[in-house]
Amino acid sequence: MQTVQDIAEEIVRREGGYVNDPDDPGGATKWGVTIGTMRRLGIDLTGDGRVTVADVKRLDRAKAVEIFIEHYFVRPRIASLPKSIQASVFDMYVNAGGNAVKILQRLLRQMGQQISVDGAIGPQTIGAAQAAEREAPSHLADAYGIARRNYYYALADRRPKSRKYARRRNGGKGGWITRAEEFISPKYHLTEAGHRARVAKWG
Repeated sequence: MQTVQDIAEEIVRREGGYVNDPDDPGGATKWGVTIGTMRRLGIDLTGDGRVTVADVKRLDRAKAVEIFIEHYFVRPRIASLPKSIQASVFDMYVNAGGNAVKILQRLLRQMGQQISVDGAIGPQTIGAAQAAEREAPSHLADAYGIARRNYYYALADRRPKSRKYARRRNGGKGGWITRAEEFISPKYHLTEAGHRARVAKWG
């Protein structure tokens, strides 16, 4: 079974090195850590009293892994969720922050659990997730992965600049969609035809 260290290292590998895509609201990013995150945490690697693009460029893989484990797994209490969804929620939390938890909470409500959708993992969410896992032990992880995929498509529906993350130039599945489907059983993956039909309205 993967450890949290394994999962964090895989996230860093997937995210890759330094990028500063003008269409990405996160701004300058390295190993998946945004300049906004570094500013929030006060990670001044150049020692000049400011957190700038220069600090993002200096971030190494080991520090990125450390940031993810502490601030995107331990502090949000993802370890309290059923093991079947921990890796997917962790991966999504790195990508979307508290929205990763809201996606889970909305899903749990659809599954009949009476909880608030507030983006925080507390006793209510933990209990609801554990109950859902007991009732459908082979379903929760796939359902969450599918909900992630739907979130990405809906985000791209609303924000045309983000569509390049959900659809490649050749029309195939973009990084957001393939990322979500890494946590979904193959039988629930969209076919290429299904994906193209889903994004056809984007033109």
